[in-house]
Amino acid sequence: MTVEHPRWGHDHIQHLRRGVFAKLMHRKPRLTEDGITVVDQPMLKRAVSAAALGNTMEWFDFGVYGYLAATLGKVFYPDASPGVQLISTFATFAAAFVVRPLGGLFFGPLGDRIGRQKVLAATMIMMAIGTLAVGLIPSYASIGIWAPILLLVARLVQGFSTGGEYGGATTFIAEYSPDKRRGFLGSWLDFGTFVGYAMGSGLVTILNAVLGDATMVEWGWRIPFFIAGPMGIIGLYLRLKLEDTPAFRKQLDDHDNKVKQQESGAREIGKIFTTHWRALLICMGIVLLYNVTNYMVTSYLPTYFTEVVGRSQLSADLLVLSAMVIVVSIIVGVGRLTDWIGRKPVFVFGAVAQIVLAIPCFLLVQQSGWIGPLVGCLVLGVVLACFAAPSASTLPALFPTRVRYAALSIGFNLSVSLFGGTTPLVTSALVTATGNTMIPAFYLILTGVIGLVAVGFLRESATQPLEGSPPQVDSPNEAKELYSEASALPAPAA
Repeated sequence: MTVEHPRWGHDHIQHLRRGVFAKLMHRKPRLTEDGITVVDQPMLKRAVSAAALGNTMEWFDFGVYGYLAATLGKVFYPDASPGVQLISTFATFAAAFVVRPLGGLFFGPLGDRIGRQKVLAATMIMMAIGTLAVGLIPSYASIGIWAPILLLVARLVQGFSTGGEYGGATTFIAEYSPDKRRGFLGSWLDFGTFVGYAMGSGLVTILNAVLGDATMVEWGWRIPFFIAGPMGIIGLYLRLKLEDTPAFRKQLDDHDNKVKQQESGAREIGKIFTTHWRALLICMGIVLLYNVTNYMVTSYLPTYFTEVVGRSQLSADLLVLSAMVIVVSIIVGVGRLTDWIGRKPVFVFGAVAQIVLAIPCFLLVQQSGWIGPLVGCLVLGVVLACFAAPSASTLPALFPTRVRYAALSIGFNLSVSLFGGTTPLVTSALVTATGNTMIPAFYLILTGVIGLVAVGFLRESATQPLEGSPPQVDSPNEAKELYSEASALPAPAA
């Protein structure tokens, strides 16, 4: 008699998990109890904290930059019209995304060769230097054209380092996490993302309220960038205290290490595009879905409120901050949910909601008063959380251990650079050129459809070992129970 399993849900996840373990028990070499990795719990906590703090710092900068866009336009492009100032500021913002793929191509293969921990320490140093440097740049009034040039250089340093940051951080957490809790623990990475954004945007909101426009243009805009320096030092300290991931250590025995040292980086990158092209395309589609929504809400919406809707800077800041609060409030819970029902249903729910609700949300955002815009922002925040929560556990599962850091960095950064990071620039330019204030909603609908197609090809990975890695559990007792359960499973059908 054939037992039907639901397409999604907890029973389906357990069915997939049993199938994977049956294959592991009947493969050659056969899985042994000693082959199951028991995670070092104190190291796991430090790994999650260190990875999340890097994202917090990165997105602290994004929050600051997005909320200071109008102010930075006045500081670095004072002779331009307000519209051109805004587009110029967002163009400088987008320039960092041009070099992100280069950072991914450099740091990704390096992380697969020498280890995740060393590369993540290096990216943290570069991020801190780049962010601090922005706060030290003299204004256009002081040094003329060199001011926007130096701003561009600092942004390029930030972008290059960020090219190795998210791919490495997601790989690091995924390879440290027990299989049954990977969604929950991975969601803490993007929890750090939105805490950082909320901290940056909240700080700018307070500074705007306390100092006023004139003082912010004169010197107040520098304060948030100076604060990022100490954050970088703390993050660097935490990352230097970490060991590399169990998955990376296991695959690099002496023989593998010699082989990897002999292989060229170009050859490894070439194999990613020829052997793992399908996973790479799925990765790019999911990243597009997540990051267009992310940058639309975090980087463009504050400006949309002030420049298109005509709200005050303070009210715009508070409304977008409300979306960040809802994301931070639910993201870890949504991450835990993905361990129970799977990653795919959460992505599908978010994509369908975005397609259906994008136009209503922007109609609400354009209303006067507070209730309509607040509801629109909160709905967008919930949709964003549905993409953010499962991403850090889903994307690393697409690739095997030996190329995971490189493949994820390449796919992630290509998609972010082409689609995500350009969202503020493209939507701002289209709204200015067409006068159609619903362009952002149409953009979200389009990316929702593309993302939904990508999710359709996604293989469910909840509670399952990462490709190329043995099962990972929380305790020795769980390892015994898992081995006993797997030993009792019949051989999978050929």
